[in-house]
Parts: sequence; structure tokens; C-alpha cells
Amino acid sequence: MDKKNPKSTRSGHVRIPAIAIVVALAVYGIGILVGYLLDQVTQLPGDLIGGIVAFFILLGTFLLYGIKVANQWEKAIILRFGRFKKLAGPGLFWVTPVVESIANWIDHRVMVTPFSAEKTLTKDTVPVDVDAVLFWMVWDAEKAALEVEDYRTAIAWAAQTALREVIGQMYLADILVGRAKMDADLQRIIDERTTPWGVTVQSVEIRDIVIPQDLEEAMSRQAQAERERQARVILGESEKQIAASFAEASQAYINNPTALHLRAMNMLFEGLKEKGALVIVPSSAVDTMNLGGLSGLVALAKDQRVEP
Repeated sequence: MDKKNPKSTRSGHVRIPAIAIVVALAVYGIGILVGYLLDQVTQLPGDLIGGIVAFFILLGTFLLYGIKVANQWEKAIILRFGRFKKLAGPGLFWVTPVVESIANWIDHRVMVTPFSAEKTLTKDTVPVDVDAVLFWMVWDAEKAALEVEDYRTAIAWAAQTALREVIGQMYLADILVGRAKMDADLQRIIDERTTPWGVTVQSVEIRDIVIPQDLEEAMSRQAQAERERQARVILGESEKQIAASFAEASQAYINNPTALHLRAMNMLFEGLKEKGALVIVPSSAVDTMNLGGLSGLVALAKDQRVEP
């Protein structure tokens, strides 16, 4: 949080618009011109002419500090003898010098305030660093100026304490996977605190969550082990499906030995497609499928591959 905010709500400086400077210079010029003409044309005493010139100078100064201009997105808080008088702006308005003063310039645009919580313990005592962004705007300029000293700083502190409060009530796993819920909780808590100041919270966005490096590595290993477990479960389910398919296929060969022999010959042929292939057939399969008569066929196929 930036405590040295250049856009402070305090009116420590006097804003003099360009139009006020132009008007004041014009009045000064008219006063000097009038004094010169009176001195050249009339026989008025010099003190009287000086008083007239002084009047124009005072009038120009009065206009210089009385004419104010507020931008489209802001309003001015006008105090008369220290008491709230009115809201002025946007556009051109008048402030009576000495009698009235501008306490604050309130910006009605959507503001962005970054905030964070460092080394904050979760409900399961895990320290985390969380960065977030707050989007808010002033809906009541009078409350923002009169109910709190510096509403920008107050909002930043309220957001930070709310973030720490929410983190302390959640488990680490919920924080990592439940950012939407965390954003909603933060928005509700901060909005409740800032509503009396005339400020409404539009949204809260969690930017980053940083956990200790050793814990991050442990969670990575846990996730990898979980993925391996799921892969083995899937492999086991596949084996069950394959076994069921083989059992179903075997029913087609029980009463059809010719089909079984053709299937065996096809298996051997597929195995001998590649050069140098080695086919190992269990003896039980040889007896069951009567593959002894096929050995000559296999040897013949190998001899043909050796010949040029």
C-alpha cells in the first residue's frame, strides 16, 4: 500500500483555473488604463485616481480567487465559515473568498487500489502472501469528505485488514481453488466498512497467491502421485474391459476349430511381416490350436526371406 499517495484528497494547494487568471489580468489592465486616462484627461487628485486603480486591483484579485472550475468527474466540497455549505461542479462555479473555502475535491471515477497481505496464516496455519486489487468509487461526495479524514488511505487499510481476516478463516486448499468465493467475501466485507464513508466497492480481484517453496514442492509431488494413481486405475479398468472382450471372442471359437486355425495362421503371418521378427508360441497354444503343422510354413517363409 502506498502511503504517499500523490492524489491526496486534501486541498493543501489552491487551484486557480486559467479562466480566472485571464479575467483577473483583464481587470488589472482595465484598472491601469482607467487610471492613466483619468490622469491625462481629468484634474482629479492623484490619491483618488490611485484609489480607483486599487479598487480594480482588488476586484481582479477577488475574481482570481473566486472563480473555480471543476472537471467533469469531480465535485468540490464548499465550506462557509467551517460549516458544510454545498457541493459544486462539474464546470464553472463561484467561491466567495475569505467567507467560503474548498475543503476537498472528490473524484467520482472508478478508482483502483492494490493491496496485499504478507505472511498471513491460513486456518490450517500455512503462511501465504496474497496480492489483490480493489475497484471502488465514491457515490456520496459529502460523506467521503466529512465522515473520514482521508478516504483513500482508509479504504486501503480496510481492504488489507479484510484480506487478512478472510485468509485466517479459510484453509489453504480452499484459497487455491476458491478464488471466486474469496473475491465475493472480500467485496462484501470491504463494502460494509466503506458504505458509511460514501464509497461503494465494485469488485475485488485476487492477483497472486504465493505459498512457501517447500510446501509448493510437496504439493507438486502429491499431485504427481495422484495422477499416477489415476493412471493405474484407468489401466486396470482397461485390462478388465480387454479381458471381457477376449472372453466374449473365445465363445466364437469353441465350436468352430476352422475359424480358430485361420486366426492362428493370421497371427503368425502378422508376426512374420517384419524382417527378422521372432514369434514365440506357447506349447499349450500349439496343442490347442494344432499349430504343429504350421512349423513348416514358418520355416519356408524364413527361407524365402534369406534368399536374394
